[in-house]
Amino acid sequence: MAPVLPLVLPRQPRIRLAQGLWLLSWLLALLGALTLLCSGHLLVQLWHLGTFLAPSCPVAALPQVALAASAVALGTGLVGSGASRASLDAAQYPPWRGVLGPLLVAGTAGGGGLLVLALGLALALPGTLDTGLEEGLGTALANYKDTEVPGRCQAKRLVDELQLRHHCCGRHGYKDWFGIQWVSSRYLDPNDQDVVDRIQSNVEGLYLIDGVPFSCCNPHSPRPCLQSQLSDPHAHPLFDPRQPNLNLWAQGCHEVLLRHLQGLASTLGNMLAVTFLLQTLVLLGLRYLQTALEGLGGVIDGEGEAQGYLFPAGLKDMLKTAWLQGGVARRPAPEEAPPEDEPPKEGLPEA
Repeated sequence: MAPVLPLVLPRQPRIRLAQGLWLLSWLLALLGALTLLCSGHLLVQLWHLGTFLAPSCPVAALPQVALAASAVALGTGLVGSGASRASLDAAQYPPWRGVLGPLLVAGTAGGGGLLVLALGLALALPGTLDTGLEEGLGTALANYKDTEVPGRCQAKRLVDELQLRHHCCGRHGYKDWFGIQWVSSRYLDPNDQDVVDRIQSNVEGLYLIDGVPFSCCNPHSPRPCLQSQLSDPHAHPLFDPRQPNLNLWAQGCHEVLLRHLQGLASTLGNMLAVTFLLQTLVLLGLRYLQTALEGLGGVIDGEGEAQGYLFPAGLKDMLKTAWLQGGVARRPAPEEAPPEDEPPKEGLPEA
């Protein structure tokens, strides 16, 4: 049975292959470490912004899988650098001969599978993240006023910090605050006729105003912050409600957060793709080096040519052999018939 993808390796190309693998393995280890840090950073960002994501949004799966994949890539790079360096010395290589094969299988199956899964999650992230932010931000804005409700008492602080840190206002713009009650009923005067009229004029009994929280104000504005009566062109002198950009943050938090998280995920996806390519090259090179050295008894500078390959036989032949071996193993051994008792010999008649 002919080996799969055989490659003849004379003495000098074998040494160059080992030296090149040593360099590629260290590059893979470095890239795996950087991907590990990038995955951890994205995971921390998602943890901080978890309040503004829908509970059913599975975006945290990407950095978690990427953490595992980058850890395997880091380990593969370290193993590859050690094995390729040891292959240059006939005295150091023997301990690697027994463990290199299982390590290659684990790196190919585990690392390759995790990297492919992480890349798939990175490609599917934009749609999932858009929906999760849409629902999560809507819930956070609706809970802004519930400062004394258990489980929601931190919503106001978190939304204010979000708008101040990311320079955004509302979900898609400052007018989102016009459609929700963001002032707690505790701070409304029930004897105030204006408050009563506003509540009674709303079908849901909410106190709606054309104002925004203080965290929507742009500190770079040349004039004091205007928070109330933003839809009235005569309420504030020299203020045009159609152009509030100099007074309030112009962008909504959905757009800002989506762009921020997609940028991190895109960077992580690119790093995962390069890691996958580099890890494939390292594993292929280690496999060819391993099989070539097996033909030389583990001595890389042995005289003559050696043949490296991916599999010792064709895939069809390997499956056929495995099936036949499995069939033989499953076939019950024939039961041995119990030896029949020999009939008693009749004694000779006495003379």
